Amino acid sequence: MFVVVEMVDTVRIPPWQFQRQLNDAIAEELNKKLANKVVYNVGLCVCLYDITKLEDSYIFPGDGASHTKVHFRYVVFKPFLDEILIGKIKYCSQEGVHVTLGFFDDIVIPPESLQQPAKFDEAEQVWVWEYETDEGAHDLYMDQGEDVRFRVVDEVFVDTSPSGPVTAPTEAPGAATTAADEGGQKKEAPYTLIGSISEPGLGLLSWWSNN
Repeated sequence: MFVVVEMVDTVRIPPWQFQRQLNDAIAEELNKKLANKVVYNVGLCVCLYDITKLEDSYIFPGDGASHTKVHFRYVVFKPFLDEILIGKIKYCSQEGVHVTLGFFDDIVIPPESLQQPAKFDEAEQVWVWEYETDEGAHDLYMDQGEDVRFRVVDEVFVDTSPSGPVTAPTEAPGAATTAADEGGQKKEAPYTLIGSISEPGLGLLSWWSNN
């Protein structure tokens, strides 16, 4: 679930931090910059593991801060494919079951990866597994807050860095602006895990503890 990744960055230390030990000041700046941030194609950064090398520090004209190239290792949340995790159901939608680990919420189990046959209950806004028994089918609801065991089958990274201003389409004079125009596109998650429970032993923990 967690890995240690080697990284390199140039860290700026302002003059009022010069009285501190350089390693301590750099560690604080790295955590400010990276902790709880997603690095594209790397994962969700958690905390600094250690600093492996400090190169020479420089002060540039017009800037009293020091700039140091730092080689370091960082703890990153990035489950491997086929890893089995346990989370809680955050909510359900037509897109699938949305799961949280507490510190990471962007996990979705799509409809085709649920135990089958499954249906979406519009009234309750939950997915239901129509579990077949000798006595007939029983509806097992995937309620919010339930613990769920799932397998990681894919991961999706989205580059959410700014791409510059977008030219707005030309509108006729006096045309009304809608809320959708003002709101823009829906913000995408920079890192999403795709899960599956379509095999025995996976799914709600309560399903298997009752059997």
